[in-house]
Amino acid sequence: MKKLFKCNVCNFVWEGETAPDVCPKCGQPHEKFVELTPESADKVYKSERTNDIHMEIITLIDNIIALSQEGIDLNLDPACVSAFNQALNEGYIIKQRSKAEIENHISKGKW
Repeated sequence: MKKLFKCNVCNFVWEGETAPDVCPKCGQPHEKFVELTPESADKVYKSERTNDIHMEIITLIDNIIALSQEGIDLNLDPACVSAFNQALNEGYIIKQRSKAEIENHISKGKW
């Protein structure tokens, strides 16, 4: 496992043997980076896939929300509109759940 370094200004995480000369995100110098402990680095690596899954769920749900809204706008019949409204509402709940979990990961240093 490579070392991870975090910019103390913008929280950008760099993977390598040493910190970069300048932060690729905010342009701060090498001295603004701190090396993450092996325990913190392990959290980052282990959570990378689950964070990606949550982001993919959010993208898929955005599609469901858009399709549901289209179905509502078509207003074919009350049963259809009801089903689309239910999908729309459930989509927002699922989206917010995944966003909250990503925030939870970040607050625990798992980003």
